[in-house]
Amino acid sequence: MSRTPTDDYLETARKLGKDELERLLSRARNKLVRRLEDRKLTPYEAAAIQLEIEDEELAEWRERWAAIRKKEKDKKAAKE
Repeated sequence: MSRTPTDDYLETARKLGKDELERLLSRARNKLVRRLEDRKLTPYEAAAIQLEIEDEELAEWRERWAAIRKKEKDKKAAKE
């Protein structure tokens, strides 16, 4: 399934400077880079998809980190 950029992320990508855009695309997944190289995506579309992926990963990381903190807090409370 091919991913398409949402309008919000596309707008954010268009606001990026050249250096920021290059930095973001350098972190892109291989599949995304291939689609960019095959001209199936514009650089802004690829950047928008990458922004969305990174936001999703950050949200997942925050959830896992919150669960770890809660577990540690509960463990500490049980010891006392």
